[in-house]
Amino acid sequence: MSDARELLRRIVVAGSGEVGAICAIALKRALPSCDVTVLELPVHLNAFADRANTALPFTNKLHDRLGISEEKIVRHAGGSHRLVTRYFGWSGRDSYGVASYGAEVDPTLKTRFAQDWGGGSRSAGADIPAVSIAEALADAGRFAIPPDDRDTPLSQLDYALRWNGPSYRQLLVGHARKLGVGHLQDSILAIEPDTLGGIAALKVEGHGRLEADLFVDCSGPDALLLSSLPDYAIEDWSDVLPVRRIIEAAPGQPMLVLEDRVTLLPEGWLFEIAGRDGLRTMIGTGAGKSREQAINALGAPPAIEHDLAPSRCRKPWLGNVIAIGDASARLEPLGSLSLDLAHRQISLLLEMLPGRSIEPLERAEYNRRAILMADGAKDVLAMHYAAPRAHDVFKSKIPLSVERTIDQFTRKGRLPFQEEFPLLTEEVMILLVALGFTAGTPPQHRNTDARELEARGAKAAAKARAAVEFAPPYTQWMEHALGRTA
Repeated sequence: MSDARELLRRIVVAGSGEVGAICAIALKRALPSCDVTVLELPVHLNAFADRANTALPFTNKLHDRLGISEEKIVRHAGGSHRLVTRYFGWSGRDSYGVASYGAEVDPTLKTRFAQDWGGGSRSAGADIPAVSIAEALADAGRFAIPPDDRDTPLSQLDYALRWNGPSYRQLLVGHARKLGVGHLQDSILAIEPDTLGGIAALKVEGHGRLEADLFVDCSGPDALLLSSLPDYAIEDWSDVLPVRRIIEAAPGQPMLVLEDRVTLLPEGWLFEIAGRDGLRTMIGTGAGKSREQAINALGAPPAIEHDLAPSRCRKPWLGNVIAIGDASARLEPLGSLSLDLAHRQISLLLEMLPGRSIEPLERAEYNRRAILMADGAKDVLAMHYAAPRAHDVFKSKIPLSVERTIDQFTRKGRLPFQEEFPLLTEEVMILLVALGFTAGTPPQHRNTDARELEARGAKAAAKARAAVEFAPPYTQWMEHALGRTA
């Protein structure tokens, strides 16, 4: 029988944004006896994961796993909920599509028939009833968190959270401190390499040498720790992700709705994220558009401007250094994938957490899966730029993997399997239809009787109506949630 591995004694997390804070919480909960220290560094302007004010449904599961209360996010961090994202103008100037989360739509309704029943791309003025429970609730402005102790018409519903970024980060920092996570606020003076391709210690101003068994780089796009290692390299994504400039307006009026919106304009995409702390609006443009064109399309004075160089680390784990979030992949905010990727990487790290002696095989397996995660997020973004009208606006290269996905979807109504992909198969199908792609008919459904399809569509519509009747108005639910004792 082999001896048990010696546990990690000290972990240093470099980065004080949302990613570093939740990563420290995860590591301290996994290893209560380990000294987990956060080295607080300035948050990079282009660190979209660290500055995120929304994510995807996976984050809700990570919050539950780490004991981070959704009620506290709602009460103390401006939390609200998103059920759908509405896409305008992606397949034509007047087109409109809706993307939702989860797997609650009948598979047969993802064929061409689905476009007659809602949940896909259609004319913006078309009066088509929603089949998706999420879309029906968003249309009606009704929602409540599904109870976990009984089945209800909302039980199969999945949703994403939004929040106020600084308040959410402060909530995480407070949670980390209660767990015993340490914090240092001084600058890195030097990085001392070890003999195994990693880091022996950081020389920190006012603290001398800071040694650790494991260093987690959450420092943002510059990857301050990982980039200091000799084997560090990046893979450029600029040929398939064409956005080079993102300009944000100052937050507008508070907006308590269950949807966000992405509109394709001749200048680029316009992303509107609702929130209790104000509507956030940003525009993403390609290299061929000027700053003046972008600001005119934004329709408001610029508050924050970002230059973007999309890429990922070729190996996010080198030696005893692991890059998480913006330090591992530089993604734009479209699709809310940046923080989702970071949270999936943290979950993977918990699954493959090493001992003091790191095995090359576990490092290689982590890198394999983390790269698949990052490439999957890149492909979801690239699907947007492959959309009929978006391809004309941005003129970017379509990755072979995305071409294959679109081909299978449009010809056969199915998708190739992709390991560690950020979206469920059903979510990818719904997104593709929302972007303007027409689903082919799967072989098993080619002979389905039209009356059977109509009956299934009617059943789905009935489920949507039941959900709307069950859920209270969202404003009423929010007032009740905020009135509870914290």
